[in-house]
Amino acid sequence: MPAVKLRIADRETEFRLALDPELALGEAVMDGRIIVERGTIYQLLETLVCGLSRQPPSVWAGTLGRLRTAVRRLKQHNTPAWAKSNVHHHYDLKSEFFRLFLDADRQYSCAFFEHPGATLEEAQAAKKRRIAAKLALKPGQRVLDIGSGWGGLGLSIAKETGAKVTGITLSEEQLAASSKRAEESGLPVEFRLQDYRALTERFDRIVSVGMFEHVGVGYYRDYFRKVRDLLEDDGVALIHTIGRSTPPGATNPFIAKYIFPGGYIPALSEVTAAVEKEGLIVTDVEVLRLHYAETLKAWRERFLAHRQEAVAMYDERFARMWEFYLAASEASFRHDGLVVFQLQLAKRLGTLPMTRDYMTDKGRAAAEPVERAA
Repeated sequence: MPAVKLRIADRETEFRLALDPELALGEAVMDGRIIVERGTIYQLLETLVCGLSRQPPSVWAGTLGRLRTAVRRLKQHNTPAWAKSNVHHHYDLKSEFFRLFLDADRQYSCAFFEHPGATLEEAQAAKKRRIAAKLALKPGQRVLDIGSGWGGLGLSIAKETGAKVTGITLSEEQLAASSKRAEESGLPVEFRLQDYRALTERFDRIVSVGMFEHVGVGYYRDYFRKVRDLLEDDGVALIHTIGRSTPPGATNPFIAKYIFPGGYIPALSEVTAAVEKEGLIVTDVEVLRLHYAETLKAWRERFLAHRQEAVAMYDERFARMWEFYLAASEASFRHDGLVVFQLQLAKRLGTLPMTRDYMTDKGRAAAEPVERAA
């Protein structure tokens, strides 16, 4: 790894780093009390993450981690009101800000890199195709998109499959942008400002991409109970979420305080336990490894290329915070066991074909003549 040199500005920062490094490091970078004099923020974080992942935590760090895990339900008390406040904190930043580093469709979740050298735009389009394939969509079906973002996934599903899409979000900025896109498209897509818990309609398909991380560990059974109740008996759901390959834990304190309040990255054991208890069947699981690291690399590089625009929109401290967040996230997905889970769910064992061929381009092409003959 490249050599990195940093300067710590004062003794107080040294004390805070010793007491709570997970929180203090990001705050010190934001406040300009840690200055990287040689190398980059990403190189610093990659060095730290790689080093720490090879050794057990200290007694103090282990104790601090257990305390945070013990109180995590309080930190993730995501009632409808708190959930909207948490979404506002992050997703109601200026839409122009997200344009600085996202692709043109504003996909703010893990892309799928089908081959080395794929562009971010190609990888995000591949992600949408993969999700649509796993939903086994047919024209005219009713699709619910929980956490619909800027509308790109819902619009793509409607355009490519002929399905009717309802997207819900708690972000007013996202709702304004997605509703405008839907109106201009003329497609059968509707977006609403609505909490998933308030829905009463039934849907043939449910998709949720990058929203489950905001549900809160105390609400997992409520979430999957609602998915079950909203699905038709022959329905299919696809949940795409960041996950950890380690046992359950707690949210990084810097991320919880400054980036995603109320958020949590689950272990697969936590998710599947809630699914099983609410009467849904896990029909397929895929773990995307390193795809988010590559996505974050693309976002980080684009952000740095437009960094001064971010400073002009907000300020230097905000730009440092976002550079740290993107760099820390990339290092964690590349070296510290963070992955992405895609869980396909159904109510009945026979809802979907017995093999995964229908999820592939080759399998769908082979099935077309049979479907027409039928």
